Amino acid sequence: MRISKALVAFLFFQFFTPFASASEVPPTFSFHGSGYGHGVGLSQIGARAMALAGESPTSILRYYYTGVDIVPLPDTQTIRVNIAHLQNNVKISTTTPGANISVSTNESTTIAQVATKSVLSFSKLGSQIVLMVTYGKKVVANAQSRNFIIQWSGNSPIVSVTTSMGTLRYKYGQMQIKSVRTKDGQYFIEVTNSLRIHDEYLYGIGEVPSSWPMNALQAQVIASRTYALSKLGLIKTACDCNLYASNTDQSFIGYAKESEPKYGAIWRQAVDATHVDEGSGFAITLAGLPITPYFTSSTGGQTESALNAWGNERSYTLSVADTSSVDIKLNPHYATWDRSVSQEVIAAAFLLPDVVKLEILSKNSTGTVAQIKATSSAGVEVILRGETFRSRAKIPSAWFDLVSV
Repeated sequence: MRISKALVAFLFFQFFTPFASASEVPPTFSFHGSGYGHGVGLSQIGARAMALAGESPTSILRYYYTGVDIVPLPDTQTIRVNIAHLQNNVKISTTTPGANISVSTNESTTIAQVATKSVLSFSKLGSQIVLMVTYGKKVVANAQSRNFIIQWSGNSPIVSVTTSMGTLRYKYGQMQIKSVRTKDGQYFIEVTNSLRIHDEYLYGIGEVPSSWPMNALQAQVIASRTYALSKLGLIKTACDCNLYASNTDQSFIGYAKESEPKYGAIWRQAVDATHVDEGSGFAITLAGLPITPYFTSSTGGQTESALNAWGNERSYTLSVADTSSVDIKLNPHYATWDRSVSQEVIAAAFLLPDVVKLEILSKNSTGTVAQIKATSSAGVEVILRGETFRSRAKIPSAWFDLVSV
C-alpha cells in the first residue's frame, strides 16, 4: 500500500515534532518599565506636581481631561459601595460606648439589636446566610436569611467589619449583607455600605495621601465625586453594588481616611472645599453630564488614551505630556521599575499551559505596549493588548520592555 506524502507529513508532525524541553520553559520573565496603573486620565503624581507649582484644582483637571466643564452638580444621592466581595464569613462589631447595632431582614422588621462588644457573625450555608449574635462566649441570637440590613445609632458609633481581607472601620450610612450567586452557581456573601456621596462617601476615599498639597487633594475629590455620580443608577449583580471599594473602581477605605492622625482633618477640609452648598459639589462634565474620570497613579511620561488602553475612545482622555511621572524625585518608586514574574502567572495571563517566548509586537505613540505575543512549548501563539497583559500579569504599567536573561 502506498502512503501519500500528505499522510507522511501529518504523521511526522503528530508524532515527531519536537516539543520544548523543561529547561527551555523559563521559570520567570523580567520586565523594566515606568509608571503605575493604566495611565488614562488624571495622573495623580502629575496633579501633585502641578499643585506644587501653584496650579488650581480646575486647571489641573482641565489639563488632564480635554474639553470638559467643571460645574456644580447635586451629590446627595445614596451610593452603594461593595466593601467585601466573595466572602464566606463576615463579622461586624463596635466598641463605641453607648452604640447600638440593629439587624433586620427588611427595612421595618428588626430581628436583633446589640450593644457594644457584641459580635455579629455571618456565615454562608448554601444559598442562605446564617447570623449568630454572640456576647463573649454566649450565643444570644441566631437567624437565617439571604439578606440582612445593618444599621447603627448612638454616640457617633464606629462599626468594624472583619473579612478575609482584614478589618476596616465605617461610620456612615447602613450596610447590607446579601447572598449572591456567581456565574458558576456558587453563593458568596457580598457586603455593601450605602451612604451619601456629598460627604459620607468622599470622606472615605483613599486614593492619594492626605499630606499632599491642598489643590491636588481637591482635584482628586472632584474627580472622585464625578466618578461616583457616573456610576449611579445601575446595580452590578456580581457585587450587589454601584461600585467597588477597590481599584476596580476607586479606593474607599471608610473611617480610616478621615481618622488619620493630623492629616485626616486635612482630607475632610479638601472635601468640604469642593462643596458648593449642602446639596451639591463641583464635578467634571461634558455636554452637561458627568464624565467617567479615569485616573492613574503615574505614567511613563505621557498619559494614555482610552482607545489604546481598552479599545474604546473617550474624547476627554486624549494623551498629554506627564513628565513629572518619570522624575525620580517626584515619583521615587515608579519613575522606573523592574519586575520578575513567574512562569505560572505569565502562562495564566495568556490562558496557555506554558510560555517559552514573549515578544512585543508593537508600541503605541504614547510609549505603552500595544500588542504582546506569547508562544507556548507546543507552538501555540496568543496575542494580547498591552494593558490587558499588564493587568493580568500584575506588573505596574504597560510602559515596559522585556529584559533578556
